[in-house]
Amino acid sequence: MSPRTPQQFKKIREEKMTLIMDVALEHFATKGYFKTTISHIARHAKISKGLMYNYFDNKEALLHSIIHKSVHEVYKYLDINRDGHISEEEFEFFIRKINVLLKEKRHFWQLMLQLLMQNDVRIQFFKALQESDYLTYPGHDPGDNFYPSQIQKMFKEYFHTKKEGKDKSFDPDCELEMFVNSLMGYAIKTIYSEGADNEYNAKTINRIIELYK
Repeated sequence: MSPRTPQQFKKIREEKMTLIMDVALEHFATKGYFKTTISHIARHAKISKGLMYNYFDNKEALLHSIIHKSVHEVYKYLDINRDGHISEEEFEFFIRKINVLLKEKRHFWQLMLQLLMQNDVRIQFFKALQESDYLTYPGHDPGDNFYPSQIQKMFKEYFHTKKEGKDKSFDPDCELEMFVNSLMGYAIKTIYSEGADNEYNAKTINRIIELYK
């Protein structure tokens, strides 16, 4: 048998890390982050505790990787040409892709929301998304523009361009806040709606795009 190539080793490592993160997310969300130990995760992932540390330095690093993965899952579809700006076409593509992800990975997002409901985890969430931490995440491509401060900047700029041609009552920052609230409300409803009315959902997502594109 020929020795494994570096690409094969990389694939095996990525698959093992994904397995560990999937098991950890399930138990962090249902058992509680602080009640779930590294030993517990290793046992359910069917690997040794010592081997766990070959992939993650500690439980906090594991949590941060789960957070980074969830953010990456969403924002890799934003600013497709990576020019640091969101066009109307990219905005619509992003919203429609989010809609697909919510439906296809409903269980994942249910667990993420359940995890983020834990007060101490929310603190870790914002800590994990500090730019210095986020840019060292293994899944982050240096060419990407979806780290937190850039995301905020792009959306703010996008809504401020909408001010042109509008009357003085138009407040781009308020519009952005309303958009975020609308999308979050839709996301929560979607991930907890088994057997949802697809036609009604399509009308809702089309209306969100119509209002904010």
